[in-house]
Amino acid sequence: MPVRSGWLSPDGQTREDTRLVSFGALTPTSPVTTRSGILPGSSDGQTRLSGFTLTGVTGTMTATVGPGRAVLQGTDARGAYPLALTESLTLVFADGDAQYGRIDLVVLRVYDDLYDGLGRNEAVVEIVQGTPAATPATPAAPGLSLPLYQVTVPAGAGAGAGAIAWTSAVTGLRTATVGLGGILPVTTDTAGGAYPGQYRDLGGQLQRWSGSAWTNYPVLPTWQDWTPSWTTGSGSALPAFGNATVSGRYVKFGTTVHMTFSIAFGSTTTYGTGATTSDNWRFSLPVTAASVQPHLGYAELGVSNTVRATARLYCATTSTFELLVISGQPSAAALANTGAVDALTPWTWAAGNVIRGGATYEAAS
Repeated sequence: MPVRSGWLSPDGQTREDTRLVSFGALTPTSPVTTRSGILPGSSDGQTRLSGFTLTGVTGTMTATVGPGRAVLQGTDARGAYPLALTESLTLVFADGDAQYGRIDLVVLRVYDDLYDGLGRNEAVVEIVQGTPAATPATPAAPGLSLPLYQVTVPAGAGAGAGAIAWTSAVTGLRTATVGLGGILPVTTDTAGGAYPGQYRDLGGQLQRWSGSAWTNYPVLPTWQDWTPSWTTGSGSALPAFGNATVSGRYVKFGTTVHMTFSIAFGSTTTYGTGATTSDNWRFSLPVTAASVQPHLGYAELGVSNTVRATARLYCATTSTFELLVISGQPSAAALANTGAVDALTPWTWAAGNVIRGGATYEAAS
């Protein structure tokens, strides 16, 4: 029957029924299958994946595999097998070949005679012995199994001085599985996600599956270049940058915008023909503001170290800002004009003069 249910059939619950209905809440790989893997966690909370840990015994060809729990997924109809190793298990690796090294594979494996015809019904941790070669390869994982480790066995290896060098010979291959909606701790695998919105932890970096790729989460904004345009509030006496050095940077995080800018006027910069103190300079914002705001940030207006002043940035419109002089000069010398910055305020601008500032404001969206 294509629809399986647990403890409902009057004829009893089959083994397949049990496997199919018990693990629908684990990490899915399809509507009816579950990701194979080790259940994460450790007794002290300091290790992301401690189940089925392999520890070699120095000077021997022997290793132990520690307790753990796992799930192995078969075919859609076969279901997922829950597995548990409740006490440490000893593995003994065969001595090395006289001439060549080899790579052995340690796997967690399910034998189910109903499906594989091998005459066994059990779960085991076993060694799949590799083939000695000048350039040895890792053997293929058999049947329904989950690779745990690969172990390099050098030529001539045996108990004693020539035993397996456990500190360098072992490569971990374990992968994890967690409950649906849980954050998957990533160790060695590079598999894609199961559904958009799934999360995983990659070495401390939280990532989200977009439907096609894993991306860091939250998505951190990046600073971008921006060059402000330059006009006047009156629409007359329009200036032009010429060979001025103009740069700007901004970053948008949600509806918050941070921006910086720098303008160093050049020899071909023009400040507007027939400009008056009514032709207030106006610069474009990198992102449209949510509203006209009286205070965005500050800017330094400079001719030299002693001839300089401070200005406040304010929104003239939701897409532009102007500057209002709010300080005198360090020398206490009077400014030519005060109020909004223009071609004549706070002084008559010339090549080499600078405006440098920054602001933070709320974006429209």
